Amino acid sequence: MNLLDYFRRQFIYNAWANSEVFSALNASGNSESKGLRLLAHILSAERLWLERIKSQPQGLPVWPDFTMERCRVEMENVAKRWREHLDQISMDQLSEKIRYKNSKGEEWASSVENITSHVLLHSAYHRGQIASQMRAEGKQPVYTDFIHATRQGLIK
Repeated sequence: MNLLDYFRRQFIYNAWANSEVFSALNASGNSESKGLRLLAHILSAERLWLERIKSQPQGLPVWPDFTMERCRVEMENVAKRWREHLDQISMDQLSEKIRYKNSKGEEWASSVENITSHVLLHSAYHRGQIASQMRAEGKQPVYTDFIHATRQGLIK
């Protein structure tokens, strides 16, 4: 498996895990939860990094105030956009450096490969925070471990 195929597989997992978290938050009925705020941030950050890679203007704030419905729409949209992006680039493009300004206005340059890895790890980190928050609220978080997805045949 080459690196692009690896990233494609990881983004299939990422979309599934985000969807599982969305469903759990939606079922909890708490539209004002910290979990919803974290999910909105995950989705916004996934979009922001893709916009940086594509030299597009930032379309959303880093910490947006989304409703559940807006999260559902953004979740579907960002998963599709990442899938399309990974299907359109070459292995060589993974090593390209992308210049951007972070949310503090600092200028940086990172490879597409490092940005792509960051997006996946950042999302998993915040999904873990959502699980902790749900437990603190007395709710059962969803099981979004990668190995669970592969065991269930959700990720090939």
